[in-house]
Amino acid sequence: MSAMTEKRRRTENTKFFGLTARGYRMPAEWEPHRGTWLSWPHNPKSFFTALEGAQEGFADMIMHLARVEEVHVNLNDDAAEAKLKRKLKARKVERNVFLHRFPTNDAWCRDHGAIILKHKKSGQLVATDWIFNAWGGKYPSAKDNRIAGKMAGYLGLARFQFPVVLEGGSIDVNGQGLLLTTELCLLNRNRNPQYSRKEIETLLKSNLGVRKILWLKDGIAGDDTDGHIDDLARFTDPRTIVTVVEDDPSDANYSFLKENLELLKSLRDLDGQPFRIVTLPMPEPRYYRKDERLPASYANFYVANGIVLLPTFDCPQDQEAVRILGKLFPGRQIVKIDATDIIVGLGTCHCLTQQIPL
Repeated sequence: MSAMTEKRRRTENTKFFGLTARGYRMPAEWEPHRGTWLSWPHNPKSFFTALEGAQEGFADMIMHLARVEEVHVNLNDDAAEAKLKRKLKARKVERNVFLHRFPTNDAWCRDHGAIILKHKKSGQLVATDWIFNAWGGKYPSAKDNRIAGKMAGYLGLARFQFPVVLEGGSIDVNGQGLLLTTELCLLNRNRNPQYSRKEIETLLKSNLGVRKILWLKDGIAGDDTDGHIDDLARFTDPRTIVTVVEDDPSDANYSFLKENLELLKSLRDLDGQPFRIVTLPMPEPRYYRKDERLPASYANFYVANGIVLLPTFDCPQDQEAVRILGKLFPGRQIVKIDATDIIVGLGTCHCLTQQIPL
């Protein structure tokens, strides 16, 4: 087989199911939801002494989400279910919550949950199930890797199982043909070393309903996911991207985020037009113990029906983030979620959630 033929064969293979050609696309997060899927935080090796506080913050998230849409929660055992029920009863949550005995290794449903697509004409939903290898084999993941299939089964959706590593937190879409990601994550050798950048682009375009990939470079300090986009920059409407910036020149994120901002300004949409770029401050640096930097970021917000869950960190920048996102999401309530314990697990609101489109 010639080198050209082999390259063509590999490129064709990365298309797999061709869901884009079939009329499917990944909706933007702000489009209507049927619900949100979550996994109960239970792993003491992730949250350490902050586990109880993380569970309180998680229950607060459910309380607010249940007011506006269905909430589905993966649980490992009877003890976890009883504990969550007590917390929800204390918060007077009596409806819209569905509990599932789907065991997980950890809480990050954004990355191990199904990415659900919607047909442009019929509105039919399908579940895409990608390999989850715990961000390059960093942690156990066998249970998490089964969650997407269990979600599809419960929801009664056709399931398309890809032999490719992809995490939901590594991509962000505007619902109209654009996808934002980072080189550090998607091109990392611990994900899909068999594929080139062009082949990965082909795969995403062929199956998520996108026409152009917008590449940023690295991720923020403390991020064990190798640069997930949901800690860095997010679409807030089809032509607006909000991104975090650091004002302190001595901070580890300062130079990189400054470079990232300039790169965002150079990107163009499908019509060749620049995006509207809005900046968010970074919260004050947070650490577990004294030397472990945590990836605290206001970009890890989650957009649900009528609300935006915003992680906050008990610092002055919290209110500025509320103000900025309030302008970007008119008509939605900005709900502050105390993430000071949740972030010990190295993620917050967006990392914990996976939307079910309506």
